[in-house]
Amino acid sequence: MILPGKHLRPDRALLSVGGDILSVLGEPAPVSDVWERVLAERAGRQNVSPLPFDWFVLAVSLLYAMGAVDMVDGLIVRAGG
Repeated sequence: MILPGKHLRPDRALLSVGGDILSVLGEPAPVSDVWERVLAERAGRQNVSPLPFDWFVLAVSLLYAMGAVDMVDGLIVRAGG
């Protein structure tokens, strides 16, 4: 689930989705904006698995647990930023 494996495509692994989130998170943004940006970024790629919102939330939670993002005034921000 966190890492890709035999039954989980690399683009569905939570670390990969987390990377997508970090790549679109240039400035603090509400969850809905980050979600839309990630969907738009993934739509530009070929052969990408669909991303349900709950999987997105799990990836955000993983990033938070790792200390990579934080929540400030209702906005997702990169840690230290």
